[in-house]
Amino acid sequence: MIRDHVVSSCLRSVGHDAEADVLEIEFVSGAVYRYTAVPRRVHRELLEASSLGGYFNREIRGRYAYRKSA
Repeated sequence: MIRDHVVSSCLRSVGHDAEADVLEIEFVSGAVYRYTAVPRRVHRELLEASSLGGYFNREIRGRYAYRKSA
C-alpha cells in the first residue's frame, strides 16, 4: 500500500486501500498499524483534520480492529 507523508507530531504517513477498507498508519516511532473496515470517508476526514493525532485518537483508536505490521 502506498502511504502519503503527513505533517503531524505523531503520524508520519497514511494510506488507504478503498477496495479492502484498510487504513494503514505509520507513526513517528516507525511502527506501522493496519486498521480494518475503515471507510474511505474516515481516511479523507483524517487527512483534512486540523490535528491528525487528535482525529486519530477521537475517531480511529479503539473503534477499528488493527494489527501491527512486521
